[in-house]
Amino acid sequence: MKAQVLKTYDDSLTAGEWVSEMEVPDPKITKSTDVIVRIGGAGVCRTDLHIIEGVWRPHMDPNGDALLPLIMGHENAGWVEAVGKEVEGIKVGDPVIVHPKISGGTCLACRRGFDMHGPGKFPGLDCDGGYAEFLCTSERNIVPLPKTLAPKDVAAYADAGLTAYRAVKKATRHLLPGESCVVIGAGGLGHIGIQCLKAMCAADVIVVDRSDASLELAAKYGADKLVKADGNEVEAVLALTGGAGAEAVIDFVGEKGTTTKGLAMTRAMGSYYVVGYGEDIRVPTVDMIITEKNIIGNLVGTWAELVELMALADRGLVHLATAEYRLSEANKALHDLHAGRIHGRAVLIP
Repeated sequence: MKAQVLKTYDDSLTAGEWVSEMEVPDPKITKSTDVIVRIGGAGVCRTDLHIIEGVWRPHMDPNGDALLPLIMGHENAGWVEAVGKEVEGIKVGDPVIVHPKISGGTCLACRRGFDMHGPGKFPGLDCDGGYAEFLCTSERNIVPLPKTLAPKDVAAYADAGLTAYRAVKKATRHLLPGESCVVIGAGGLGHIGIQCLKAMCAADVIVVDRSDASLELAAKYGADKLVKADGNEVEAVLALTGGAGAEAVIDFVGEKGTTTKGLAMTRAMGSYYVVGYGEDIRVPTVDMIITEKNIIGNLVGTWAELVELMALADRGLVHLATAEYRLSEANKALHDLHAGRIHGRAVLIP
């Protein structure tokens, strides 16, 4: 099969090409619960850029370049191509979206539903993923798609959508009508998070972004108030919230100073949900004691939450803005993402 393969890290993200198209062996069923998916769409995520620049190397490749060559792609949807002998409930040809973490299912975290915290493989990060024509996964990871949803249109929900949904779901457990939620970053994850907030609670949604195009996208998807990230965004948010800050802040950027600003936008006893990453969070402990603010991390989401997100999409309450690229255009998609030319999500289509 054809695949786009990462052969070397690029710490400065300056290389003209990051992946190379290669012919590689088709994945094979080796376990009775394996499922081969013919890729209909593979999302291009900022995490892929972080993989290329080596941010994940200490966690996924501590021995240097032992993991490479690697087929990236952890946001995948398509059609069932083949199934192991014990697989039930799905058949060849079924359209599906793939939960990104392959786990065994018997550890305590898995039995509680939190597969992403159990041992297992994460295709696209520590084993071959979906920048290819086919992907091997497990029946535990398969979510059948309703007839209203095509694989290429939902692939990025597998991580970007799922992560945004999980953070929003946490926030909506305490957000009340008349309260505020700030969304930092209205790009690939943020535009999904805005829609989930509007579908799941009655809080005012304040969106902060430095891009006029992203703010326009946020307005399209229901943002109540828009704030340009021009250096005065903290003051603008405080002015919109009576000087106290928002009850919830969801940071889909997590770098370039947004962690400090996000916490400054969070009111006392409020919650700061960090989703994007790239810098350290630095806060005096005395400030945490005095304000009783919560800092909450978010890692992907559960299989059940992916089912819930598909239900929102099936009802037309959440739409994914996508830019389509052929699999052969993977480098262009990655460079467009790095340059900020994609508003929404890029999807590779074999």
